[in-house]
Amino acid sequence: MVFLIVTFLLCLPLVLFLLSNTEVVRLGVWPTDYGLEVHLSIAILVAMAIAFLLGALVVWVSELSQRRRARRAEQKVRLLEAQIEAMRPANAPRMSLPPTA
Repeated sequence: MVFLIVTFLLCLPLVLFLLSNTEVVRLGVWPTDYGLEVHLSIAILVAMAIAFLLGALVVWVSELSQRRRARRAEQKVRLLEAQIEAMRPANAPRMSLPPTA
């Protein structure tokens, strides 16, 4: 129920924006005569969505090296833990820290 209320509150400004900007504008591509007539609000929202997706793509690509480095570090930790377990005698008791007060 809370999700629906939050979604409604987030979508309300978008709907009001769409209803208040109903003028038709012509969007053209410069050296050609190709043009498209759309409502102003739709043109702005589509431009914002494209900009958001391009920004998300840039962030995702820039984080690829960090994720790769983290994956390698996790593999190395698993390998080192397996080596420690292999070096530990099978009948030796595991050591633990003494309880603190």
